[in-house]
Amino acid sequence: MKKSIALLGSTGSIGTQTLNTARRCGFPVRALTANTRVQLLAEQARAFQVNLAVIADLSLYSELKLLLHDTSVRVMAGHEAVCEAASLPEADIVCNALVGMVGIVPTEAAICAGKTVALANKETIVSAGEYILSLAREHQVRILPVDSEHSGFFQCMEGRTDVTRLLL
Repeated sequence: MKKSIALLGSTGSIGTQTLNTARRCGFPVRALTANTRVQLLAEQARAFQVNLAVIADLSLYSELKLLLHDTSVRVMAGHEAVCEAASLPEADIVCNALVGMVGIVPTEAAICAGKTVALANKETIVSAGEYILSLAREHQVRILPVDSEHSGFFQCMEGRTDVTRLLL
């Protein structure tokens, strides 16, 4: 059985690339979030037949609701709703492609829900790395780096224990 995905930041570059990969590989997508690109989010929600679509900008809730009124997609708005998408029971993996430090709290929510986190949001590690990594260990959750720089580090470091410091 293929793992299902909750994608935070689906309308950005990494988000759209993730959806292309999900489509090619047949991964089901259960939740999508976007900040303000409501039209594209609605198109993606329809295309992937998601359970949940979240627009972070509260002022765009009514527009998203109207765009998806004839579907079974549950529509929510706001940053708390992004955290709900990150902890959605139907999703196995949470891909965090959000921009900036706004990605920290949803990452925390995903970890506390026991989700594997595919992390493209560098700021989460740069700003709260010690806390997030400790939380992941506590909940026995894997964090997989998926953006170029930290994925490169991850691949170079796999299995090594002798390195104490890396500088980018």
